[in-house]
Formats: sequence, structure tokens, C-alpha cells
Amino acid sequence: MAQCYKLIVTSLSLLTMSACTVIPGGHIEGITPSEQNTSIENDMSNVNFQVIDFALLQQQKASKSQLKRANLKDVNVSHYEYILGVGDVLSIGVWDHPELTIPAAVQRTAAFDGFRIQADGTITYAYAANIPAAGKTIRQLHDVLVKRLSRIIEKPQIDIKVVGFNSQKAYVTGEVNKPGVYAVTEIPLTLIDALNQAGGLNDKADWRTVTFTRGNKSETIQLDEFYENGDISQNRLLQHGDIIHVNRTDSQKVFVLGDVSKASSVEVHRYGLSLAEALTEVGGLNEATADANGIFVLRKRDLQKDGVIADVYQLHAKNVVALVLADEFKLEPRDIIYVTTAPIARWNRLISQLLPTIGAIDTIYEIDQKGKLF
Repeated sequence: MAQCYKLIVTSLSLLTMSACTVIPGGHIEGITPSEQNTSIENDMSNVNFQVIDFALLQQQKASKSQLKRANLKDVNVSHYEYILGVGDVLSIGVWDHPELTIPAAVQRTAAFDGFRIQADGTITYAYAANIPAAGKTIRQLHDVLVKRLSRIIEKPQIDIKVVGFNSQKAYVTGEVNKPGVYAVTEIPLTLIDALNQAGGLNDKADWRTVTFTRGNKSETIQLDEFYENGDISQNRLLQHGDIIHVNRTDSQKVFVLGDVSKASSVEVHRYGLSLAEALTEVGGLNEATADANGIFVLRKRDLQKDGVIADVYQLHAKNVVALVLADEFKLEPRDIIYVTTAPIARWNRLISQLLPTIGAIDTIYEIDQKGKLF
């Protein structure tokens, strides 16, 4: 079994080696067997090997539960105030002074007849010309108007409302039912609110990699954590110019290789994908030749960030309990499932099949991240 682990690690470590070719002899051109063995031994210390059992599943559930408890802080909107901007339209009324509220003999809508904040950020009201409004809250503008009108009217009582929210917008694009431009108003607009206004996500939407962009900074929002695990830290209070882009599920797949009925990719749907479901999608194991103890899940990691090359999980599937474990073990996008052939010694086949696939997946992913492919 140690040889199994070593050669799986070899296939993963070869990902970072460019201009190298795997040949039927089982080694890399330009590297001697002794050098290759040394590399394998070095990589062994950077790989996490774990057996898929009840202890592992309980550990993963506990980790999720702890994450959920740690992320109970929602978006704080208690002190939210709308900031006026150029293009906003205001309705301004003064109590007991109808002449200052509605022009005589004119019946028009408030939005049409209101006071628009001009390009220079000011409005002009009766007895109060060129009042700075852009960048102020309603309360701040109210105080300025009261001060101005107090010169003419004793203790003026002024009512100000925004009847046209035109200055601030957020954008929802991608796989939603109604992509478009949505106004930021006096009612706080969160990321979840905007997605709901956009009609929700469609069938092709990727719930795991919603991109939220503010200025020149982007981050990934995991909506599945919000909806399934109550991680409200995934929500955001929107500001002018924010962009929410819902990606497609095309890249959210796992890859099932080895001694199965039909090696292929399987899409990770909105509600997740278990190891049992992935194996079922490809028709299951080849009963005559597959080794039920040789079911591996390879999950690549960031060596510099996490200190490991990959996590390798092994399922011993020769008993009924293993079926329960397989159904409970949740896969992540870009996981690779490999089923070995009995006897468990055909490692050249493992490398020759696994390496080109992983390399191709990583290349596509890197190009996708740079925006050059999709």
C-alpha cells in the first residue's frame, strides 16, 4: 500500500514539472530512477493520507459546525443612511406653505416635478439657491434647508423625500433569471437582496463561485455556505458600482478515472455530490477487475499556502458499511477519483492515465482564472 501512496504522490508532484514526458517505462525523461525515488520520498511528507471512515466524517462535520458558529455576524444595516448623488430627484415640502410644495395649477408626478441634483451636486429651492446636496444624507440636507429658510419663514417644518434614485446602481450579471442594473436606495440593498430581485439563480448557476467585485478587488462568495449552512458572513451590503457575477457550473466537476464502467467527469450540482453518487454516475466499478480497496480521492492543495501538495483519501469498499461512508463523503470541485485494478500493482497505468488528465485540468483552470478561455 505504501507503494500505492508513493506513486499517487508522484503523479501529483509531476504537475509542477513542465517539459517532462511520462514514458511507458514509468519514469521521467532526463531524471534518473534514483532521483525520481528521492523526489517521491520528499513529496511524501507533503501529502495528507486519510482513510474514509466515520471518524473522518465526524471531523468534517464538526469543522463545518464550528465554521457556522464562527460566521454568525450578518451585514450591519442599523446605521445605514442613503447618500445623495448627482441625478437623484427630491420632493421637498414645507408645512403650512403649499406654495413651496406644489406649483400652482400644476398636476405632475413628484419624480417629474421634483428637484434634481445637478451635475455640480447642488439643488435650487425657493429662497435657497445652489444648496450642496450630493454627498449628503437626507438629514444633513434637511438641516441646511432649515437654516436657509429660517431667514424667511419662522421655524420652517420641512419634509424631504427621494423620489428618484438615479445616482447609485449595482449590477447583477451571469446565470440569473433577470440580469440587470439595480438601484441602491434608502432601503439597504444586500447581495442576497439583489440576487432575489434578479429572479434568483437559474439551473446553470454555480452556487460556489459567485464573484463579487468592488472597485479593482474581487472575491468569491459561496452561496451554498449561506443557504445550506447558514454562513451569513457571505452576505454583503452593496454600494454604487458593485458587480455581482454568477458563474456557470461548467467548471464545477469531479473526474472519475480508472477501473470503472465509464470514466468521465461528473458535475457537482447545487446540493453537492457524494463519492457514492459520482461512482454511480459512471456506472460503478468493474466488478471483475476493480479492487474495492483501491478507491482513492485526490484533492489538490496549495503547497505554499497549506503546506501540503494534496489530500489523498482512501475508501475500503469491500463491506456494506463502506457504502454508507461513500454516500456521506462529500466531494469538492476538481477532485479526482481513481479506482485501481486488481492486483494493486499496475502503477504505470495509474500514472499514464492520471497525469495527463490532471495536467490538462490544471491548465484549463489557470487559463480560466486569467480570463483567457471562458
